[in-house]
Amino acid sequence: MAAGEKLGAMTFTGIFVPGLNRNTYLASPACRVETFFVTPELKAAGEPVRFLPLCYADILKRLRTAQIDAALFMVSSPDADGMCSFGPVVDFLAELWPKIPVRIAHVNPTMPRTRGQPGIPFSELTAVYEAEQPLLGMEDAGDDPVADAIAQHVLPFVPDGATLQTGLGKIPGAALRALKDRRRLRMHSGLIGDAVADLELAGAFDGEDAILAGVAIGSRGLYDSVGGASYQFRPASVTHDGRTIADIENFVSINSTLEADLLGQAYSELGPGGLMSGPGGASDYARAVKIADGVRILALPASAGRGKISRIIAPLQGAGPVSLGRMDFDIVVTEHGAADLRGRDYDERAEALIAVAAPVHRETLRAAWRAFARKF
Repeated sequence: MAAGEKLGAMTFTGIFVPGLNRNTYLASPACRVETFFVTPELKAAGEPVRFLPLCYADILKRLRTAQIDAALFMVSSPDADGMCSFGPVVDFLAELWPKIPVRIAHVNPTMPRTRGQPGIPFSELTAVYEAEQPLLGMEDAGDDPVADAIAQHVLPFVPDGATLQTGLGKIPGAALRALKDRRRLRMHSGLIGDAVADLELAGAFDGEDAILAGVAIGSRGLYDSVGGASYQFRPASVTHDGRTIADIENFVSINSTLEADLLGQAYSELGPGGLMSGPGGASDYARAVKIADGVRILALPASAGRGKISRIIAPLQGAGPVSLGRMDFDIVVTEHGAADLRGRDYDERAEALIAVAAPVHRETLRAAWRAFARKF
């Protein structure tokens, strides 16, 4: 940013996480950004930012085929063999760096060394900036009565020995913590947070290498844990690979959404402030877990705005694009129960979803469904 117009016409791309990555990289009027998630800062920047609403498999394809001239990244200090670890951020760059000619590394002694991917040789770095810097993170949101109630309805669908995928947030975190009495669990997830470390401490995981992830985002306590023998970090070509996931037995995915309509469609990309992301990794897992004959759980609060707004909504009334189609998940869970949509016709699916909506909104939803069903 200090270089300003000296940079010239450069385009910056990467995984920019809302609430975490606050830079725009728009150092001069000639700079551009290509992003797959919409941070508030990038949204405010307007025209110089190009947003691509891609799932993770397509993000990987995009980055593999784009001409990338230079990489900016953080790594650990080199070990005795001269290898620098990418720490808990292995998703894309760990695979792409050999094809990128200029590699500029921030060597951060506070970056934990992780297992699963060898990292990058110090000798392969073009330029190095070495300094300690606290790792960016997101503190755990803490207890939430609604999230805890939702988690209790998730519990019956997760047996001992299951392999789990979740996102970040109150609801996935609460669901994981509710599993502390389960045993022989495994993780196969693009992203993990503090709740995974809590579950490890509870003895729920199946020993060495039980936790496979691409990225960890959380507190200092999580970053102190990720170098342990339970964790392995692998690139997106592994974490989101449909063929790999399809071979895993007892797979359970637990993802959250903003709204679910009575047809069984989920809307996750458009919030009150506008677009936030593309479909992300949830759609990759939805397809793969179906092939694996696993269980796909979608969890959300039944209402918002102090109960005035139902998040179980009338057909086709969701905000923004459909993020997950009606065949992309099996169970919808709110604090009022679990709607199992498997093997049900349209009327049965709608009634099951109405049953987990907030009671004050159920009759309105029934009327909306009756009006819609007349089109059949």
